[in-house]
Amino acid sequence: MTLRAVVIGVGHYLPDRIVPNAELETLVDTTDDWIRSRSGIERRHFAAEGQNTSDLATRAAQAALADAGLVAADLDAIIVATSTADLTFPSVATMVQGNLAMRNGFAFDVQAVCAGFVYALTTANALILSGAAHRVLVIGAETFSKLMDWSDRSTCVLFGDGAGALVLEGIEQPGTSLDRGILAVDLHSDGQFKDLLYVDGGVSTGTIGHLRMQGKEVFRHAVEKLASTAHTALERAGLTPDDVAWIVPHQANIRIIEGTAKRMQVPMERVVVTVQDHGNTSAASIPLALSVGRARGQIKPGDLLVTEAIGGGLAWGSVVLRW
Repeated sequence: MTLRAVVIGVGHYLPDRIVPNAELETLVDTTDDWIRSRSGIERRHFAAEGQNTSDLATRAAQAALADAGLVAADLDAIIVATSTADLTFPSVATMVQGNLAMRNGFAFDVQAVCAGFVYALTTANALILSGAAHRVLVIGAETFSKLMDWSDRSTCVLFGDGAGALVLEGIEQPGTSLDRGILAVDLHSDGQFKDLLYVDGGVSTGTIGHLRMQGKEVFRHAVEKLASTAHTALERAGLTPDDVAWIVPHQANIRIIEGTAKRMQVPMERVVVTVQDHGNTSAASIPLALSVGRARGQIKPGDLLVTEAIGGGLAWGSVVLRW
């Protein structure tokens, strides 16, 4: 028998405010057609005034715990993937721990921008396989609307706010590629590409800063790197793209999603797409898509999934798991 980190609960939360492309036409020199044609985005959600990343993360956590039939005391750890923490410290994860009245275990954040949830899943998997934790709540949560430069039409129209969460539990499985749970992971980063996607603020500047992106260069790296990491993870699991029920990609841009699927030779009918409704929610996009995909009836027990993402750093990676 082999211990696997198995998904036993999933949930998400989106702020109430929905911002359609038409609303952005009144704020910046853009059009609905321009945004749709370049990104596939039709609308996104923005956090309310005073609503922070920890608030979104807590709501997603509560939904995932309810789905798993658990309470916070049943958890051993909380990991939050985010680049938009409420404060420099403490971590969003400990804030969520406090909000859930969880007095046991431990909590910490992972920061790998849009690849953050893949990194967090990999970390949770390692904690479970090592015996350091039995049940781990993994959350991706962002309020990227707070990082936008509203004079930069090339970036401010792309991002939204939201949160998604999974509960993982260590469960013994037969030890084959048919096992439920995380079957393989693959992570990468390359710091030489820092200037392609970054925020020009932080402790060194004394400002929050704004997101800066060289979109064409990011696109060029994204398709090749995402397809490559997905193939590597599948090979490690002893599987091929033909075995995949659903690709659940980072929801950055429909052209990146389509390009990656094409390179993997997986039809778009087997790709969970939510970018049109949520925009790019960075580390929240994969768990949000998993939760929405399950709610739509797309993702079913036993389905083999590949999640992949790339973000600032550059950092990228993938996880192969069976639902």
